[in-house]
Amino acid sequence: MNVLPREFYAQPTLTVARQLLGARLVRLLDGQRLAGLITETEAYIGEEDQGCHARSGRTRRNAVMYGPPGYAYVYFTYGMHWCLNAVTEAEGRPAAVLIRAIEPVEGVEIIAARRRGGDTRGPAKLTQALGITGTENGLDLCDPASGLWIEAGEPVADERVRRGPRIGLYTVPEPWKSLPWRFLVVPEEKMIK
Repeated sequence: MNVLPREFYAQPTLTVARQLLGARLVRLLDGQRLAGLITETEAYIGEEDQGCHARSGRTRRNAVMYGPPGYAYVYFTYGMHWCLNAVTEAEGRPAAVLIRAIEPVEGVEIIAARRRGGDTRGPAKLTQALGITGTENGLDLCDPASGLWIEAGEPVADERVRRGPRIGLYTVPEPWKSLPWRFLVVPEEKMIK
């Protein structure tokens, strides 16, 4: 088990968002280890970022984002979905990486049963697959005893990574709406030979 240390999350958010690709998100659920390789992330950086939950300052909802790096920021959205983020940068600077998608690699049958077929491409789909809810908000991602952590994986080559605008920021003004702060692993079978 090669758990990512707190120093990893203390880096600039865009660096963490890129380097999380290929890392292994692990959830211990009912004594069973479920895991997936992270294939898509988005960066949210500071109160100036109009797409970030911290744009209006510190609230009860986003307080974890202002804490130390390496903690889980889990929030409820659209009145029905949970989303998992990893807090980044220095304490007091609200920044986080939204984990948007995983490729299941451990506990695949359980994940498939929890997600009707195993589709974990989407932040709400992956939290449903791994049983992540508001209870996990504030968990230490650097401590496996928390039941939720991220392990180092195989680095993803730059030619397999695409960047683009974050998804779902319909009412966010420019330039924040179009910043290329989303990172996505292109499956090998879709690479142009």
